[in-house]
This record gives sequence, C-alpha cells and structure tokens, in this order.
Amino acid sequence: MAKITLDNLAHSYLAQPHEEADFALKALNHDWEDGAAYALLGASGCGKSTLLNIISGLLRPSQGRILFDGRDVTDAPTAERNIAQVFQFPVVYDTMTVRDNLAFPLRNRGRDEAYVMERVNEIARMIGMEEMLNRKARGLTADAKQKISLGRGMVRKDVNALLFDEPLTVIDPHMKWELRTQLKKLHHDFGHTMIYVTHDQTEALTFADKVVVMYDGRVVQIGTPEELFARPAHTFVGYFIGSPGMNVIPARVEGNRAYVEGTELPLGQGYGRLEGKVEIGVRPEFVRLSQSGGLPVKVRRVEDVGRHKIVRAEFFGHEINIIAGEDERIAAEATRVTFDPAHVNVYANDWRVNGEAA
Repeated sequence: MAKITLDNLAHSYLAQPHEEADFALKALNHDWEDGAAYALLGASGCGKSTLLNIISGLLRPSQGRILFDGRDVTDAPTAERNIAQVFQFPVVYDTMTVRDNLAFPLRNRGRDEAYVMERVNEIARMIGMEEMLNRKARGLTADAKQKISLGRGMVRKDVNALLFDEPLTVIDPHMKWELRTQLKKLHHDFGHTMIYVTHDQTEALTFADKVVVMYDGRVVQIGTPEELFARPAHTFVGYFIGSPGMNVIPARVEGNRAYVEGTELPLGQGYGRLEGKVEIGVRPEFVRLSQSGGLPVKVRRVEDVGRHKIVRAEFFGHEINIIAGEDERIAAEATRVTFDPAHVNVYANDWRVNGEAA
C-alpha cells in the first residue's frame, strides 16, 4: 500500500493552456491516506477519470507532481507504480480460461503455482465464478467478463493501490450490490489503498471511507458520507448527494435571519455581510409542510416511493422538495413550508459560509 500525494497537480488536454478554463483538472493538492478507500464522485466530464489516469501513470499531468510514499513517480510508467487498475469495460484475454485470466497477474510476477491457485480459487468465490474457471473467456457475457477484470485487479495482495474506473457499469443491479460488498470486504481484510471512480452516489457512499466530489475539473469537497449530507461545502454537493438533492433558494441574509421573497426565516447561526450570489440550502428531510408560517407554496404532486413520500412543491418558480413520512397525510390546506433552522446552510457564490453561534 502507499500514501499518494498530489502536489499542485493540474492537467489540460490543450498544448498551451492559458487560463484556468483550459484545464480539465484544476490545480489540486491532496494526500490520499495509506490504506484508505476513496470514491471520486461527479458527473461525466468533471475530471474523475483524468485524475485516476494520472495516478495510474496512463497520463502525464501538465503541471505538478504525484508521489507514492514520498517518491516522485510523475514520469514513472504504470508498470513501475505497482498498481492494479480496473476499467469501465472488460479487459480480458479471450483465448484464456477464466482461471488463467485470474492467474495471469500472479504468474507474470513469478509467484509459486500453489499460491497462484489458492488466490485464484479465493477470488473466484468472491466474484461468483467458481463454476466457470475452466471456460474460455470468449463467449462470456459482458458482465461475466467484467467480473474477471475485477478479479484480476483484486488477485494481488502486494499492490500500492487498487484503482477502479466505473467498474460496475455493465454489471446487473443485484450483482453490483454483491461486488460492492466484496470490495469492502477486500479493503477490510487487506487494507489496500483504493480509489473508485463513479457517477453513482449510492456506489460512492456505500464503498468509500471518504468521498471526493468533483465539479468542473475541481475537487469541491472531500468528506465522509455524513459530512457531505449535513454540510455540503458547495451547492453542487448538495444537489448531487441525496435523492432528491438539497433545495437551493436565492435569499438575503442578515445576522440570524434569511429573507426569501419577503418572507423571514430563522437561521441556526448568525452571518456577517455576504457578497455576491447568496442562497440558502436545506435538505428535503428538514422541510415540513405547514398550514401557517414559512414560505407559501403550491403542491404540484406527491410521489410515494415506498419508504416515504416525496412532495414536489413550487415557490415563486423554484421547486421545493419535501420528504414526508409514508403514513403522513398531505393535507389540502397545507400551503406553506417551514425549514429546521439548525439544518439550513448558507452559501455565497456557491460556497458554504460558516456561521457563528446566534
């Protein structure tokens, strides 16, 4: 395993970038802790795969350095970094059996055949392919081939890091859950440094110790699932994490009060003078329908998703989502919403502002 350090790292696919907008990956400084499990989460095109490919050595950064345990590997080829990488689509040897595909990384490093077979059988159990070990990879389904790719990535215990680039895209939903569970177990048992790229928040939040949320080539927050939910550092984090995401509404903030379209709302903390675009953000879980007080809304529809109801309401052209209990009755006279002051975040120019005790 290795501690991975990103030192003023940035990348542009242009030959001569002149401004920040030219960079697919904006300047980044961060230490990936030895033995931790991270998820890179964000929408397509946000820079996740670019960063992963720089870590693996498939791409050289335009600026900055990457270090493994303090050793500069910026110019080191992938083979010298001692990492295992699993890609979005299967990479297997079609003419080999499943057994030989799984054994290849170990045999390539001269490991004893008895140890190779022990590890192959162990990994085959993990990915549910014990009955297919003697079959050629050619002709297998795409999800079966991807399980082979995952197995090859996991078969070595001595790697500096395991890198996964949206590896479950072609896997059926039930198997996704099983494989995520196996990856978590692998991390628990062997303590590999793991970095997992995904655009699926469920995958990220269930896999990682810490989630790295990326937006427009920039890391906007690194935190535990709880931190990302309770205190989104950027409005994008609030929008992207959660289902539905955080309600974000333009507001004027003065001290411990927010003013939204003339309605005064209490805040859990006090704030100084805020410049630029000011907004408040509150999760649907902390919004309540009311018959008096709060913001006037019009309920557009109610969606029953089994565990709870999602109420879609409108306030001066802004959609407000409310999470209501499964047994909660949505009264026709409930035409207002209130927010729990302790869970209202304040943002200036999309970044969360820390308040002071009110």
